[in-house]
Amino acid sequence: MSRIGRMPIAIPAGVTVDIAENNKVTVKGPKGTLERVLPSEMIIKKEGEEIIVTRPNDLKKMKSLHGLTRTLIHNMVVGVTEGYEKVLEVNGVGYRAAKQGKTLTLSLGYSHPVVMEDPEGVESVLDGQNKIIVKGIDKEKVGQYAAEIREKRGPEPYKGKGIKYADEVIRRKVGKTGKK
Repeated sequence: MSRIGRMPIAIPAGVTVDIAENNKVTVKGPKGTLERVLPSEMIIKKEGEEIIVTRPNDLKKMKSLHGLTRTLIHNMVVGVTEGYEKVLEVNGVGYRAAKQGKTLTLSLGYSHPVVMEDPEGVESVLDGQNKIIVKGIDKEKVGQYAAEIREKRGPEPYKGKGIKYADEVIRRKVGKTGKK
């Protein structure tokens, strides 16, 4: 039995959850509204202040969708109450980030500055010149945008230059040694 799928999702105060046909779930909360169409095979029920996800049978596909569906709904509920954020660090001499309106400009040692536009529902905030905080209510969009920023210049293993997640550990390598 899916251990994650069986857990009920508590609905906090100030959050409304609507389940329409074809499992279209809409979650409204203090930070905004999220909606998503979930796999139609799963049975999603609202019982009091909880949401319970059950599966019709024990086929492998249903088992894998069970935990996924529950987690997606849970992420929506957490998103509209607390929101999500990812912190990125820019390391390296002359590497810096600048923000103007919805445009993020990164100087990453290329011959040109890298310009990125904040996508809908996601916001990037600078903390100093080398810390970028990506915030939003949709976990997927926050993670995707953070990954796209990191991709512009991933961290390298010799000097640790590049953009890395704040909680990421870079495995360092020893450089070349001189000739004796």
